[in-house]
Amino acid sequence: MTEDDFRSYIAAFNARDFAGFSRFYADDVEFNLGDRKRIVGAQGIVDFYTGVFEHIAEELEILDLIVAPDGAALHSRTKFTTIKDWPDFELWPTMKGDVRVVESINMYRTANGKIVKILSGRFSSK
Repeated sequence: MTEDDFRSYIAAFNARDFAGFSRFYADDVEFNLGDRKRIVGAQGIVDFYTGVFEHIAEELEILDLIVAPDGAALHSRTKFTTIKDWPDFELWPTMKGDVRVVESINMYRTANGKIVKILSGRFSSK
């Protein structure tokens, strides 16, 4: 994947364009949210974010992006704004109006023009 591909992927994610961002995934993509959650499969990621976006408006900002032939490294800042109470959200309890800003490092592995693995690690949260 090229830098333009990764930027298109993030733009589609921010637009909540499920078909747009999931087209970049291999069918058996693995997504690891640190020690908090592991999701396998493109449809699994779509299902997860379908639930998230019903409760949380998420906007990801690219701070640094380094693209290599077999993947990419992304330093991002993400703003999470809760739009509907979700006290039993598995990653953190949240109520309407809550705002959380998180900086993360995401490592992507790619093969054949698709994302096959995502490792996400948060290092700053406000």
